[in-house]
Amino acid sequence: MGNAPGDSFEFGSKLFAREWAFVAAAAAAERLPEAFAPEIAFAGRSNVGKSSLLNALTGRKSLARISRAPGRTRELHFFAPAGDRDAAGLCLIDLPGYGHAAASKDLAAAWARLTRDFLRGRAALMRVLLLIDGRHGARPIDTEMMNFFDRAAVSYQIVLTKKDEVKTTEQEARLAAAHALAACHPAAFPNAIFTSARTGEGIGELRAAIARLIPERSGGSKEQYHPPG
Repeated sequence: MGNAPGDSFEFGSKLFAREWAFVAAAAAAERLPEAFAPEIAFAGRSNVGKSSLLNALTGRKSLARISRAPGRTRELHFFAPAGDRDAAGLCLIDLPGYGHAAASKDLAAAWARLTRDFLRGRAALMRVLLLIDGRHGARPIDTEMMNFFDRAAVSYQIVLTKKDEVKTTEQEARLAAAHALAACHPAAFPNAIFTSARTGEGIGELRAAIARLIPERSGGSKEQYHPPG
């Protein structure tokens, strides 16, 4: 049925080999575009590396803009393979970063409302990838976000970032801690993935994890879904 790990890696590679492009941005609920493909959203603290990871996944250096000033992203950004939306197959969504100290309470509340509005009833959303800085592990605000996803019954998976900045001797413990944390949360997928946007470590594994969700959502197998192009 195409469920072997090698099949998933090949499928994920093909899925992300296409030319990806910016599709839309939304700073308010009324501006959210209608879903046109299965969706994967990326959440995380400001400066956790969401834009860098999106660029690494899609093989683009500047698909998602990388800001040196944390907390600058105030919109949801939508990305999909270039061309016909009906044949896109997948949409990636960059959520505004949370937890930046410089953000005012009003701005932080507006970001939270926008995220809640997006997640509420978004039938096309397959999973949220919750990015956590692998150098430090989960912060209290990360666990707050996990609790929010649990209450909203939104499926999510922990993705550790910046693996290249963590000592090799500490990487296994960081990943084990992420697995233990996920086990305490009912909406969390049990397996975490450790990634490095700079070296590419874990990117193939993450692509495969995303690719596996598409036939699961459609109720078919990977043989029944072929990325266009």
